[in-house]
Parts: sequence; C-alpha cells; structure tokens
Amino acid sequence: MSTADRGDGRADPTSAGPGTAARADRRTVASGFLFGCGIAASMIDLFIFHLGLQWHHFYDLSTTEVALAADGVFHAVGWFVTVWGLFLLADVRRRTDVSWRRWTGAVVAGVGAFQLVDAVVNHKVLRIHQIRYHVDLLPYDVAWTGSAALLLLAGAVMLWRTRQAGAAG
Repeated sequence: MSTADRGDGRADPTSAGPGTAARADRRTVASGFLFGCGIAASMIDLFIFHLGLQWHHFYDLSTTEVALAADGVFHAVGWFVTVWGLFLLADVRRRTDVSWRRWTGAVVAGVGAFQLVDAVVNHKVLRIHQIRYHVDLLPYDVAWTGSAALLLLAGAVMLWRTRQAGAAG
C-alpha cells in the first residue's frame, strides 16, 4: 500500500527502499527497550522498592541525605529514558505503522534487562544497595534475579517470534 493509498501521510516501509523497513524495526525495538528500562527504573524499582516499601535507596553507602539525592537523580534518569523511548515511538508511528507485538516484546525485554543489570551490577558487583537489609538475601536475590531473567527471556522470545512481522501487528 502506498502513502497515497493510506491517506494518513505515513510511508509504507516496504516501498521506501530496502533499508527503511529495517530502520523502522530497529527504532521500534529501541523505543520499546528504552521504555521498558525506564518503566522498570521509575515505576517498579523507584516507586515500589524505594518509596513504597522503603527497602533501599539507589545508593545506600552514605547518609540518608545522599541516598535521597541519589534517588532523585535515579528518578530523573529513569523518566528521561522512559520519555526518550516514547519520543522514538512517536517518530516511528509518524513514519509508519508500529508492530505493537514487537514493541511489547522489546518493552518486556527492557524491563528484564534493567532488573537483571540492577541485580548483578548494583547489588552484587558494586554493592551500592541490596534489595533489603537485615534479612536473608538469598530468597530476595533468587526472586529478583530469576524474575529479571525470565522477563528478559520472554521479551527475547517475543522479539524472535515477531522478527518477520514487519510493521503490521
């Protein structure tokens, strides 16, 4: 279908050249991945674990004031990444149809990737915070890392299954 056939001003990625569909697909995946990372940081980690449950802060190796300031920076960066993903999505949507299944797979992979990096790098390698304090960490680490790996795997499977779907879906 051509741009004129659609009547909405958006190009058909298959008619615009061989690299256009691949570029739109990469931008769709990047948008979803960034959005997923941002949601994991801003909504799941910050709102639930930092503010709601108050189990930890982003940086727990100093005073409460430093921890709260670090949470503020973390919060700002998380929302910046979320909005960046949405701007990429708007750009893809402006240019062509969005493969919503593919985008959703990228979102799930982004959530899982963020949580897995947080579990491995922040909790275990850098030790800047733990999930909780003054408890046996093993069940929390298994749940956190395991759920992150499962989300990343589920998102990767969704991306793999939709790799040929193009812009429809």
